[in-house]
Amino acid sequence: MEETISLQDLFRTLKKRIGLIAFITIIAITISGVVSFLLLTPIYQTSTQILVNQTQQDQNQPNKQNIETDLQLISTYNVIIKSPVILGDVIKELGLNRSVGSLNSQITVGSAQNSQVLNIVVQDPDPKLAVQIANATANIFENKIVELMSVDNVNILTPASLPDNPSPIKPDPMLNMAIAAVIGLMLGVGLAFLLEYLDTTMKTEQDIEDLLQIPILGVVSPIPNKEMEAAKVEVPKRRKGRN
Repeated sequence: MEETISLQDLFRTLKKRIGLIAFITIIAITISGVVSFLLLTPIYQTSTQILVNQTQQDQNQPNKQNIETDLQLISTYNVIIKSPVILGDVIKELGLNRSVGSLNSQITVGSAQNSQVLNIVVQDPDPKLAVQIANATANIFENKIVELMSVDNVNILTPASLPDNPSPIKPDPMLNMAIAAVIGLMLGVGLAFLLEYLDTTMKTEQDIEDLLQIPILGVVSPIPNKEMEAAKVEVPKRRKGRN
């Protein structure tokens, strides 16, 4: 005979294990908060913008063609900016104690579709150093591109700047704790149903009736200990009176 579980059974199980579920959820949130606030290193982000604008040497050359040429060069510039040629000079100029590969992982270069503006985004635990890296990368690229590709179509549009009260972009403690709460809640509910499934003891009359598939005719109520003690005292008294 197949065993079916009703919604009432589910809610009964959740109500029965609500303490366990709440405990696991609180533990998950606490661990996430401690890790986010105390263990994870804050990362700050800054960016600088570079405008790719062809210098028109031939006055008869249409401006539209210049723009198309700039757009085609942008994908090449993305690679050059993150190349050892540029980043090696950035490390030397700022005296950074890190490899080109490590610095490369901190820099993201991109642009909007059909845009002549390149965004150099830098992430670093030190907000001031992040600004220095972004500006140094843009300046060195602007100077190097002239000798690398014999073009002079790069200008710094917006340099990176350090705000008065910089705030890290990660970690986000509130988001991490919200995710931990959801995970803790799921683990708590799952553990509650697992414990209920593994618990084969019979605690109520309904459990016996469900197991034996027969109706219950009567129930023997438990006798409190105080009544048992009182009964033991009364029996000797009555016998003494008869004598």
